Amino acid sequence: MATDTATATVDKAWGLISQSRESASGVGSFTRTRVERALALAAAVGFVVLGTQSFIAALGATDERPGWHLTLVLLAFIPLTAMILACLAGRAIRVTAGTFVVAFVLTLALWPFATVGSDPVPTEQPWPWYLINLATMASALVFPFPLQIVATVLIPLQFGVVRMIQAGFAPDFWFPVGLDVSFALILGGIVITLGWTFRSMATNVDATRARAVDSYARAAAADAAEKERIAVAALMHDSVLAALIAAERAHTERERTLAVAMAREALTRLANTEKDATEGSDEPRDGGWIADQIESGVAELGGTVIVDRRTADDAPAIPGRVARALALAAMQAVANSLQHAGGEGLGVVVRGDERGIRIEVRDEGAGFDLEEVPEDRLGIRASIFARVAAVGGTAQVDSGAAGTVVRLSWRGVAA
Repeated sequence: MATDTATATVDKAWGLISQSRESASGVGSFTRTRVERALALAAAVGFVVLGTQSFIAALGATDERPGWHLTLVLLAFIPLTAMILACLAGRAIRVTAGTFVVAFVLTLALWPFATVGSDPVPTEQPWPWYLINLATMASALVFPFPLQIVATVLIPLQFGVVRMIQAGFAPDFWFPVGLDVSFALILGGIVITLGWTFRSMATNVDATRARAVDSYARAAAADAAEKERIAVAALMHDSVLAALIAAERAHTERERTLAVAMAREALTRLANTEKDATEGSDEPRDGGWIADQIESGVAELGGTVIVDRRTADDAPAIPGRVARALALAAMQAVANSLQHAGGEGLGVVVRGDERGIRIEVRDEGAGFDLEEVPEDRLGIRASIFARVAAVGGTAQVDSGAAGTVVRLSWRGVAA
């Protein structure tokens, strides 16, 4: 009873996870997204505290010449305010943080011009000094890690240079300015190290979660496919027998049509035992879609093949179920080539014209004798011949010492 309850709980939880490709990427960034949000909020608190301290210092500043003070204050604090609001709102963080870094670097660049003729005090830091590590924190929000290191080193050094220019490189400024730069370098290094650590941990957690979800998805898919095979095996005998009886007793056109439909359903069930694919919609497809499916399917098998596409403009649209069946049969032929011939000389051609669609899978392996393939091997009989026959197509396999050629065709006859 406990086992049934646990299984039902797991199934319910799994059902809440979307199986689309878009949701898979979301699963892979769950923790990283939340860490980024936490870093933005923590940075906003730091911006408010240090920004307020710097703004108070700027109110009483007398270093700048008339007309420069208001310009530099607006240049530094307007982007800072926008960045704080963006961090709190969780929107446009990268844009506003990048703008603040650029604005602060420009403020430092203008500082020597704004303070020409001033009389600075060695033991008193100017108000831009309080914003140095805010620029470092902002770079951690917007730049990749190598550029974060560059900003953490260059911005404090830029402050030291402009401060010494303001002081005329007086000897009594070297030691206090060196202490200020060292403090800014150490604090900035701590900031970017913490950010890198938290992001790395989040990335590892997301990667582990994604692998776990993928592993469970594969296991669930394999279990479902195995259950389907068992169910199909139980139904195949009755389905085939019923189709044979219907064919034997068919005397009218309606009865013969019914017998053909029953036989086709049985063949489709048999073909699908080798592939966990549903029949899906019947939306028309073209030869390009089939070629794309073959290439992606081969990629999932760990191989590579470039499909030669030769589709005429007047080629008719192919019903979705037919296109899927042909694509799956072609992928099975490619899988056989990769497994038994090592993919030697592997080539795939998809031709489409006014008569229908033709697919050719060719390799240069040692070949095989179709008559000697064991009866219980469904790779060719079910996944190629039965699958193609189920949609009204034809399949042909020619194999010899020079290689193997699998030809699939569908002539546009309604299946």
